[in-house]
Amino acid sequence: MGKLLLLDIDGTLLNSQKELPASAFEALQQARVNGHELAIATGRAPFMFPDLRKKLNIETFISFNGQYIVRDNEVIHTEALDPEMLEKVFRFAEKRNHPLVFMNGKKMVSSIDYHPDIDESLKSLKFPHPDTELDFHLDNDIYQSLVFCTKEEEAQYHENFKDFQFVRWHRVSCDILPKGGSKASGIEKLIASTGHAIENTIAFGDGLNDLQMMQTAGFSVAMDNGHRDTKRVASHITAHVDEDGLAKAFAHLGLI
Repeated sequence: MGKLLLLDIDGTLLNSQKELPASAFEALQQARVNGHELAIATGRAPFMFPDLRKKLNIETFISFNGQYIVRDNEVIHTEALDPEMLEKVFRFAEKRNHPLVFMNGKKMVSSIDYHPDIDESLKSLKFPHPDTELDFHLDNDIYQSLVFCTKEEEAQYHENFKDFQFVRWHRVSCDILPKGGSKASGIEKLIASTGHAIENTIAFGDGLNDLQMMQTAGFSVAMDNGHRDTKRVASHITAHVDEDGLAKAFAHLGLI
């Protein structure tokens, strides 16, 4: 059995222009020919990357940082945020003028008609400001939420909501996840389905939400454009994503 390659999207598969480099595409196809299995591991929602999955012919993925896992186009695990606790976060954030975005498996909605922090952070992913829908988080399973605040303001959420994790991915935005939820826990659930041993997994990433995945996988590769904490725990640091970093890592590891 080949390796299970776990691939982050932003800053790993996609470059600074949110494009898939030709070198990465070629490396991924060759790795598959060589007997390795490809899986995406991302903080994004499934509806945020269907075109990429189609282009790469990948239908196995860990999304929402571990809260929604699909194996060969079949959902094998979901874990929604506790709705009562999420409502408490919403009320807490509302008093501090911190908007939220809520996501289920099909779409995302905002708690406010417009906010510049939402606009700024989602534009970095090339997504527009979402629409507002009253009580969406009360009427749907929410697999991930975003709270928009500065790094300094984030501490109060950690202090007041210890059953949730708050993981920063942008200057003004944090993912809200269940305590213990992560790409790392997603790996463990996925390999139970694929049959891979943990030592035969390789994680590729760049962000803080990849840190636990790096520590859990059998081997880990950080992009040179990655966060310093992520690079610190990685087994290997490859070149910048804009400098064919993913393809270079595949070559270095003998995957191609």
